[in-house]
Amino acid sequence: MLHVWGRRSSFNVQKVMWLIGELELPHRHIPAGGEYGLKDTPAFLAMNPHGRVPVIKDSDETVVWESHSILRYLAARYGQSPFWSDNAAQRSEADRWMDWAQTSLQPTFLTGVFWGFYRTPEAQRDTAAIAQSVNRCAQYFQLLDQVLKEQPFLGGESMTLADITVGTHLYRYFSLDIRRPDIPHVEAWYRRLQRRPAFRQHVMIPFGELFGRLAY
Repeated sequence: MLHVWGRRSSFNVQKVMWLIGELELPHRHIPAGGEYGLKDTPAFLAMNPHGRVPVIKDSDETVVWESHSILRYLAARYGQSPFWSDNAAQRSEADRWMDWAQTSLQPTFLTGVFWGFYRTPEAQRDTAAIAQSVNRCAQYFQLLDQVLKEQPFLGGESMTLADITVGTHLYRYFSLDIRRPDIPHVEAWYRRLQRRPAFRQHVMIPFGELFGRLAY
């Protein structure tokens, strides 16, 4: 049985749970982090010395941490096309978007907008920094809109790990009271993802508990 540590409202945990849902993998979820604690215990730190979620332990005792590493591991071990390919060139198509999501979109949206605007108490917000992040997000989503104008998913005709790492942003992005550009193709992509049971179950999770709450 696959074991997964993390809290369901964690952005990075949601990526992992979404793929687990897509692959229909039997698993046990262990709440960790935030109000659940566990991350600073010796047992947890023995699995991940950084003390962060998500962490998985597979049935053969393989432990993996870092959300994108977990996604690649699960796809390689349990997935098949379109989530995994033995063709390095095909894999690189998803890898590029995964790396871009982690190094460009996620820091701008999750840190700059979601943390800066939503999770920071109003009196402590840096409005200039938030505006800059909102504008940069708009540019990123306009870029995605051009890509999705030509194809239904970031990986082409079928959903790949690229859609999971980028698409996990959509529920929060479209839920926040912020300025958004005209991005009809991204909105159509979002509607396609919402038709997937695993996306609805693991990503479309209310996050009101996080409002104005820097520590969790």
